[in-house]
Amino acid sequence: MEVMAASVFSTIIIFITVFSMIRVFIIAFKRKEISLRKFIIFTISSIVTGLIIASVLPFVYQKIFHYIY
Repeated sequence: MEVMAASVFSTIIIFITVFSMIRVFIIAFKRKEISLRKFIIFTISSIVTGLIIASVLPFVYQKIFHYIY
């Protein structure tokens, strides 16, 4: 139960961070500070990194709670 709660709240924080970064990339693209190619690469890499971290976190939390208890 603790692992699920920690994973859910951490995933929410990760997705809020990723969406905030995407908003920053959109603003930078509209101001012509980054090119379309960089915008696409940065956006996709942020999403993929967030998904990877969010999918690995439950296993990490499970090991941490296993060591604690």
